[in-house]
Amino acid sequence: MIETRGLTKHFKDVRAVDGIDLTVARGELVALLGPNGAGKSTTLRMLTTLIPPTSGTARVAGFDVVRRQREVRQRIGYIGQGNGAGHSQRGRDELISQGRAYGMGVRAARARAAELIDSLGLGEVADRTVATLSGGQRRRLDIAMGLIHAPGLLFLDEPSTGLDPQNRANLQEHILRLRAEHDTTIVLTTHYLDEADSMAERVIVVDHGRVIADDSPERLKAEHVGDTILLGFDTEADTTRAARVLLGRELTAYGQELKIRTQSGPRQVPGMLEDLRLAGLPAVSVEVARPTLDDVFLQLTGRSLREGGAGHQSEPTRELVEV
Repeated sequence: MIETRGLTKHFKDVRAVDGIDLTVARGELVALLGPNGAGKSTTLRMLTTLIPPTSGTARVAGFDVVRRQREVRQRIGYIGQGNGAGHSQRGRDELISQGRAYGMGVRAARARAAELIDSLGLGEVADRTVATLSGGQRRRLDIAMGLIHAPGLLFLDEPSTGLDPQNRANLQEHILRLRAEHDTTIVLTTHYLDEADSMAERVIVVDHGRVIADDSPERLKAEHVGDTILLGFDTEADTTRAARVLLGRELTAYGQELKIRTQSGPRQVPGMLEDLRLAGLPAVSVEVARPTLDDVFLQLTGRSLREGGAGHQSEPTRELVEV
C-alpha cells in the first residue's frame, strides 16, 4: 500500500525528512513515533499529496504521489492535526457532503454519517454549526470525516489529541473494527504510547527525519531495553552474596536490592530464585519492570519520546511475580 525510496523534504535549510525508505503492506497497522520535529507529520503530508517531496519517490495505493495525486486521494482517508470542517456548516451536513465528494449516494452517505455520529458520541451536537462545537467535539467530527468513505488506507496524524479517555477508547475501537471488517491499512502518528503499544503491530521510530528502528513493539522493547528484575533481601550483606551467586548477569546492587537487566524477565526469575535458595539466600521480594516504548526511544537517541520530554526518563511498568 505504501512504498517510498529516498523520500526527502527540505524547508529552506531544514531537512525535515532525510531519505526515508518505507514499505507498508495491505492490512498493516503501523505507528510512526518520534518527538516533535522528527519528520512524522511531514512524511504523512507527502504521502497524502498535501506537499511534494524535494527528492525521492513514493507510491501510495499503487500510484505515484506526485504524478497521480487524484488517484491517491480517491483511495485514502486523512485525519490531520487541524480542523477540517467549515465553521459555518452543520456537522452532519459536512459529513454527508464529504461522503458525496467520494462518490457515495445520498442515502449511503446519510446512513454512514449517522453511524459515525453515534459511534463517536456526536448525537447531541451533529446538527449544530461547527463554530459552536468544543475543541474535542470538532476533533471527533474531523475523525468522522476521515472515516466517512471507509478508505482502504487511512492516515491518522495525532488522532487522539484533545479527546477525553472515553472518546479515545471509542476511537481506538472504531479504528480496529474498521481494519478488521474492511482490511484497512492504517498509519498513525501519536504521542500516546499506550495507544501505539496496544493497537500497532509494527512501530517505526523516526528521529531527525530518518527511520532509526522498525519492528513490533514487543521486539523493540526486548532488543533495545529488555526487562529489569528487582530482588530484595534482608541485609546489604545478603545482597552482596546474592550478586556473587548470580555472577555473569548484568546486575547492580543498591543497598538491600539487586537490579538485574535481562531478556524475558518473567522466564528468568524462577531459575534465579532456585539458585539463590540453594545458596541459602532466599529473596524477600521480587518485581519485574517491563520497558515502555519511551524507554526504547530514550535508549536509541538519549531523548524521551514523550511530548516535550527531552531527557525525561520514564518509569518502567512493574509487575509482581508470584514465588
